[in-house]
Amino acid sequence: MISNDNHFFAYLHKQIPIMMFLSLFPGLGYVFLSWAHGIPLRAVIWYGFIVVVSFWGYHIYRDYLDKSFTKKQLKRWYLHLTLFYYAFFLLWLSIFLLFITKNEHQLHYIAIFTEIGAAVVASSLLMPDKKLFKPNILILMLPLVVYFLLIGEWYGYILAIFSATLAWVLIYTASSSHKLLMHTNYQANHDFLTGLYNRYYFIKYLQDFMSSLKASSHRSYLLLIDLDHFKTINDSLGHDIGDDLLKEVAERIEGCLNSHEFLARLGGDEFVIVGSEYENLEQCYLQAEKLANNVLLALRENYLIECHNLYISASIGVSMVSGDSNAANRFIKEADIAMYEAKERGRDGVIVFDEEMAKRVAMNLEIERSLHFALENNEIYMLYQPQLNKDKKVVGAEALARWTSNSLGEIPPDVFIPIAEQSGFIIELGRFILETSFRTLSIWDQQGVNIKQFSINISMRQFFYFDFIDDVRLLCKEYLTDEMRGKVIFEITESIIAEDVKKVIRIMEEIKELGIRFSMDDFGTGYSSLSYLKLLPIDEIKIDRSFIAELNETPTDQVMISSILNMAKAFNLMVVAEGVENLDQFDYLHDNHCDIYQGFCFSKPLTEQKFLEFYQKT
Repeated sequence: MISNDNHFFAYLHKQIPIMMFLSLFPGLGYVFLSWAHGIPLRAVIWYGFIVVVSFWGYHIYRDYLDKSFTKKQLKRWYLHLTLFYYAFFLLWLSIFLLFITKNEHQLHYIAIFTEIGAAVVASSLLMPDKKLFKPNILILMLPLVVYFLLIGEWYGYILAIFSATLAWVLIYTASSSHKLLMHTNYQANHDFLTGLYNRYYFIKYLQDFMSSLKASSHRSYLLLIDLDHFKTINDSLGHDIGDDLLKEVAERIEGCLNSHEFLARLGGDEFVIVGSEYENLEQCYLQAEKLANNVLLALRENYLIECHNLYISASIGVSMVSGDSNAANRFIKEADIAMYEAKERGRDGVIVFDEEMAKRVAMNLEIERSLHFALENNEIYMLYQPQLNKDKKVVGAEALARWTSNSLGEIPPDVFIPIAEQSGFIIELGRFILETSFRTLSIWDQQGVNIKQFSINISMRQFFYFDFIDDVRLLCKEYLTDEMRGKVIFEITESIIAEDVKKVIRIMEEIKELGIRFSMDDFGTGYSSLSYLKLLPIDEIKIDRSFIAELNETPTDQVMISSILNMAKAFNLMVVAEGVENLDQFDYLHDNHCDIYQGFCFSKPLTEQKFLEFYQKT
């Protein structure tokens, strides 16, 4: 077969009407000529065959348009197409043989010209397929060479040489065009670095494969493979090492596949596999998991690249593919969701997209859609959780965003905040939180609320937004005095350290010039290290609630908290313990010299007015 790319089938399919036109209408000319010279029968019979073959070609043409082929059916269609083209050119050879002897009417000249013209048509229209253009050119030109040789005159030998030369030229030009087309097609459909198929070809392949699955009612699977922490290798060792690593990764994945499985590189460190066809869904599922685990094992083995011993893992998302949908992107999206689920569960694993995940995705999409109207509909509001000192006096507050949707009800912040982050809505939401919080702090100051600190959470995407620093400056100028700015603390999470540390420090220092301080939120759960505590201009750390929750149950957590408190004192940092739920936890933290306490043991988050009442009471 010419190629696995249906582009070639489509090209040859489009030539069928042209071939029919070039046969039916010029063929009428032969009928009229033969009629005029008293030899109509042979031309009429020949033309009858032309009409029959044309009808056959029409059905081949319509079959390609009307049907979704399986691979087996496509092979059969291509066989019919090949026979159709051979039939037409053999018919043109037959008309040459029928008329070449009619010297008395000079019809042999027309036969010779027609034979040459048919050979040119074969070299032009059938150029993408060597199995078609080479044999047909020879079928048409060799009889012409033989005819000239049989003349037995000097000019006949010269014409024979010219005919043979023309045949060679036609084959050479068609072959050159074929090679150029193959090269261009290869470049368009393959990844330059690894030699694998690229995203463009993969999308076409998957769409065609789904048509095949629809015709056969079979199932298959799609594996989306994303390397874990590849960016770290690229950034630390350079792109040349990263490129060599990707090449070896591609080779290892290829080594796990059989001839019926398809592999492509989507870009960066993402690869995709499409499996074979399976009649049974359970068998398909088991094979997908087996292959995914084999790929993980292959990728985990040591890589030796330019004297560097490298180790890397991957996260794999699996989607079950069928012909029920017309959108290939649906299955890619499902595998992508499952892959990110694998990353969230600790990486180096396999997750299969299922119905529960689909419901969660649908819910997240609805939340995302509703979230964009939440500010406009005044559905988002602020609560403030008191922060107390060791004497249980209110010394601060943390501003917390809450959302009660008119259509979805109350949406927890741990649900809508990540969605806002992913969708980019966090920029608009973050500015609303900043402005509302600054305004509240200003109002409280006017009402005599004398707190030492006022904490506001800043998301990573908001932190790196190009307008963030200017927004903070404008809001400070509008709502806060210099004294009030000194009370504001921006809480950032440890994940921010995974970004460009120099850029993080530069942004923090520009904001600190306004008098605002920084706190490291959820300390102990992410990327923190002593070196980062020394580098970053932070003023406070906030012990994650997960350590506090198990304080009375796990001695390890007690040691962890004691270590954090001692380390904070060494770096002259304030420490806030969040999630303090009971007095035993408070007593332990108090005995170990924690500075500030926050949690349901003292108060849940309160409205602006309720916070004012709580402050006055304590």
